[in-house]
Amino acid sequence: MSAVDLIGFVVQDAFWSALAATGFAILFNAPKRTLVGCALGGAIGHATRSLLMQAGVEIELATLFGATVIGLVGVLFAQRWRVPMTIFTISAAVTLVPGGFAYRTMMGIIELSTADPTTSSTVLVATVVNGIKTGLILGAIAAGIAAPRLLFFHERPVV
Repeated sequence: MSAVDLIGFVVQDAFWSALAATGFAILFNAPKRTLVGCALGGAIGHATRSLLMQAGVEIELATLFGATVIGLVGVLFAQRWRVPMTIFTISAAVTLVPGGFAYRTMMGIIELSTADPTTSSTVLVATVVNGIKTGLILGAIAAGIAAPRLLFFHERPVV
């Protein structure tokens, strides 16, 4: 992929991710003044994941980095707008949710539940692989969002 194609891809990816994050922020009743931050978090986080995947990084690790960026942006924007960081991180992280893998896992489970003993083991293997990928990606999202706050921005107890 040429540099011009890569830039176009990232801009398009960031635009659609920002739109999705803004939609979820509205759905979750985020304050209007924070919608720009929600959009930026979604755009930057998903673009980070997409760039890393274009560079050959596996989706699980790329999601961890994208979610960490979302967590960092969420902490910084929360301090800036003086609101809870979850306003930014939840709506932005929705863009990283592994919907395709989860769908294929559920369809595989349904297929296995109605299968007879002669069914090929490829359905079982594909279902397990998709389920593991789904779990790892969801874990990466949770760890990535929490990491910046736990490692760098934790508040010391008052007592």
